[in-house]
Amino acid sequence: MPDRIMTNDEIAQIVETSDEWIHTRTGIRQRHIAGEAETTSTLAFEAAARALTVADMHPSQVDLIIVATSTPEHIFPSTASLVQDYLGATRAGAFDLSAACSGFVYALEMASQAIATGSIRNAIVIGAETMSRVLDWEDRSTCILFGDGAGALVLRGSSVPGGVLASTLRSDGSGGDLLSLPAIYHNPVPDLSQDFYHNGHQRNTIDMHGRQVFRFATQVIPSSVREVLQKAQLTLDEV
Repeated sequence: MPDRIMTNDEIAQIVETSDEWIHTRTGIRQRHIAGEAETTSTLAFEAAARALTVADMHPSQVDLIIVATSTPEHIFPSTASLVQDYLGATRAGAFDLSAACSGFVYALEMASQAIATGSIRNAIVIGAETMSRVLDWEDRSTCILFGDGAGALVLRGSSVPGGVLASTLRSDGSGGDLLSLPAIYHNPVPDLSQDFYHNGHQRNTIDMHGRQVFRFATQVIPSSVREVLQKAQLTLDEV
C-alpha cells in the first residue's frame, strides 16, 4: 500500500460529506493514495516481490505474470511486462487483464488453468490499481469508495490434490453503462487535474450508477457462490 493515507475527514473538506456518513454507508475510514513517484506498475512490483519472498521463490522460476488492472500507466507496454523487468523474471511471459472489480479472480483462474494444463509451473497473479487518478474528486458517490494499492500471490504446480477446487466466470456487458471509465487517447496526455467531463470535453473519470451496481451485485454474487459450491461439491456450512 502507498504510505499516503487519506481519511474521511480529508474527503469532507473536498465534498459535502462526513466521516460518519461515509463509514455508516461503506465501512470505510481511510484509503491509501499513491504518491507522485508511485504508479500501478511500481505498486504491483512491490507486491510481487514480497509474494516471491514469502513463497521462497526466485524470479527466474516464474513462468507467467498476470496483472489485473483497470488503471495501467500505459496501453503498452503492459503493466505485467514492466513488473517482469523490475523483478528480473526473464523467463516469464507477462500480460495484463482488464475485468474491473473481478479482475483478480479472472487472473487467478487464468493462471490456475495454465498450471493445470501443464503449460507452466509457477505464476504470479497481481491485482493493482491507482484509482485515485481516475476519480472525479467532486463526485461524492465515487471518490469516497476507491483508493490505490496492489496485492499479489504466487501459484505453484503440485502433485498433491488441492489448489483451486472449482471456479465459475460470468459477465454481463448489458450493464456496461452502469460503471465505466472511458479510454482516452490524447497527444499530449491531458492534465488529469482538469475537468474533461464538462464544457463539451470527453470524460476521463469513473462514472458509476451506484444503486444499480449494488442491486446487480446482490443478485449475481449469491447465485455465483451457489454455482461454484455445487461444482466443488461443497455446502455453505463446509466453507
